[in-house]
Amino acid sequence: MTDSGMEAHRLAGTLGGELSGIDLSVEQNEEQIAAIRAAFRDYLVLVFRGQDMTPARQVAFTRLFGPVEPHPLASRKGIEGHPEVLVFENKRGTAGARNDFWHSDISFSATPPAASVLHGRTITPGYGDTMFCNMYQAYDELSSGMRKLLDGLTAMHTSAPLAERNRSNVSDGLPIADVPPPVEHPVVRTHPETGRRALYVNPYFTSHFKGMTVEESRPLLEHLHQRATRPENVYRHHWRQGDLLMWDNRCAMHYAVYDYDDTKPRLMHRTTAGGDAPR
Repeated sequence: MTDSGMEAHRLAGTLGGELSGIDLSVEQNEEQIAAIRAAFRDYLVLVFRGQDMTPARQVAFTRLFGPVEPHPLASRKGIEGHPEVLVFENKRGTAGARNDFWHSDISFSATPPAASVLHGRTITPGYGDTMFCNMYQAYDELSSGMRKLLDGLTAMHTSAPLAERNRSNVSDGLPIADVPPPVEHPVVRTHPETGRRALYVNPYFTSHFKGMTVEESRPLLEHLHQRATRPENVYRHHWRQGDLLMWDNRCAMHYAVYDYDDTKPRLMHRTTAGGDAPR
């Protein structure tokens, strides 16, 4: 990446890369944008250290990867003037909503986001790591017979667990008034840019395979989740002040470790870049 002025190095065996030598608070040139796009395809999760971005700059950066929109169910508050910037906050008297479950962001939408961008504005060091797993790898490691079976299946994704979480927790999550009907997605999706195939089911939003009951679906779904989240297929990010992370929801799941209480301040800004209907 010498032409762009950036350097990249791998953070874990199957996914995760850190890019240095770039300031995201200013507009990037064409060479830098091309290099970030290439690294994103290669690493699935990108880390940029020591960034200080305004909400407007975060929106502009996210827009390089797709249209930026508010959360479809308004599950968290946005920033005044920038409703597409979701606020994740943990402070005294208001604990952050739990996200300690493996998932792909907003997979219950007919057109789930391609990329998520999360900026650590206030961090309590040593707490609240985020883990990621490579869903290309999870698919590639399956037997040929299992891949053939899954290639023909679709599954239902629902926002009901998110609505239940926001109703039951005293947190920064907002009540969800209406839960839309579940949506159907292929169990194995083809990435629109790389052409690679990846598992596209997750333990939180995927309820069952189409044509099967929840009970019938559970053993196979649990097997796939366990295979995907094996330690050797996981990158665990230890947050620092100013970190900006972005990840590809089309080929990676993530899990937010909830090992902190309301005495440990935490403020994150998240944006998402819209994607296509999984195919």
